[in-house]
Amino acid sequence: MSDFHHISVLPKETLEAMAPKAGGRYIDCTLGGGGHSALILEAAPDCILLGLDCDEKALEATEERLTARFGKRFTARRFNFRELGALLGEAEWGPGSVDGILMDIGVSSHHLDEAERGFSFRQDGPLDMRMDRRLRRTAANIINTESQDELERIFRDYGEEREARRLAHAIVMQRVEKPFSRTRELAELADSVVGRGRRTSPPAPTRCFQALRIAVNGELDALRAALEAAHELLADGGRLCVISFHSLEDRIVKEFFRDKASACTCPPQFPVCCCGKIAEMELITRKVVEASDDELQENSRSGCAKLRAAKRLRSSRGTPGPGPRPKTEFESDAPAKTSRRFKK
Repeated sequence: MSDFHHISVLPKETLEAMAPKAGGRYIDCTLGGGGHSALILEAAPDCILLGLDCDEKALEATEERLTARFGKRFTARRFNFRELGALLGEAEWGPGSVDGILMDIGVSSHHLDEAERGFSFRQDGPLDMRMDRRLRRTAANIINTESQDELERIFRDYGEEREARRLAHAIVMQRVEKPFSRTRELAELADSVVGRGRRTSPPAPTRCFQALRIAVNGELDALRAALEAAHELLADGGRLCVISFHSLEDRIVKEFFRDKASACTCPPQFPVCCCGKIAEMELITRKVVEASDDELQENSRSGCAKLRAAKRLRSSRGTPGPGPRPKTEFESDAPAKTSRRFKK
C-alpha cells in the first residue's frame, strides 16, 4: 500500500498557523498522504496526533509509514470528517481536549492521478468519485437517474456553472440512448455543450466534475458539521486550520470564522449591547493565505489552495456587562493590519 502519493499544499504556512507545541494533542481530519501530520509530529516533541480519513487505501498506506516513524504518538482511524462530532462523546478526544485541528478539504493528488477513482476528466475511468468506497451512490448514479432540474441545481450550486441548464438538458437527452459510465464520455459532452468560455475560465469539465464530486460526497454539509464539531473539541487557545480549494468551501470557512470571532450582532444604532454575544475565536490569518511563487513552481495544484486559521478564546459563552456596544474588526472602517500573515 506504500504507493499512495499526495503532495501537501501550503506546508510551511500551515505549520506556522498551527504552531504545534510540545505535549500537544492534534487531529488531522483529512489524513491523506500524511504530509501535514508528519510536519506537526516533527515540530512538536512528545505531541500526539490522531489522523482521520475515509479512504481505506490512503489510511492503510499512511498509517504504516507514520507509525514506523512516530510510534504510539500517531494513531489513525477510518473516519469521515463529517462525523467529527462523534469524538465529543469520547474521554480521550472529548470537548476542550485538542490543541489543534487541521482540515485539508478537497480531492488529493492521488485521487486525481488514479484513473479508476473517476475524479479526473483528463483520464478515462469509471464515473465513481466516491472518496469513501462505503458510499452507495456514485457519480454515474447521479448522472443517469437524477431529474434534469436536480442536475441543473447541482451544476449551478456546486460548480457555479452558468450553462447549468443546457448541460443538464444535454445529459438527459444523451442518457436515453446510452447511460453514462465513463469519465471521458461526460467530459466530452461538457466540453462540447459549454466549452471554455473566457480564456481565463477553467475548462467546462472542471466545473462539471467538481459539482458531481461535491454532490457524491456531500462535501459542503460535511464541512459545516465538521467546523462546528471542531470548535467544541478545541481547548482554550486551540487552533483550527482549514485549507480549501474553491470558493464555495472558502466562503463557508470564512463565514464560520467571522461569526465565531464577532463579539456583538446588535444593529449599529444600538448604544449598548443587547444580544450578549461574545467572541469565541480570534483570527490567526487576517487574510486568506495562498501558495508562494516557489511552491507554485513545484506544485501547480497548490494554485487554488486557500488557508484560513483561528484559535479558540474560551470554552463557553459569557455575558458582557452593560456599556457601549463594542465594534468588531468586521464592522470597523479601518483597514485590517496586514504587516504580518499570522497573529500569534
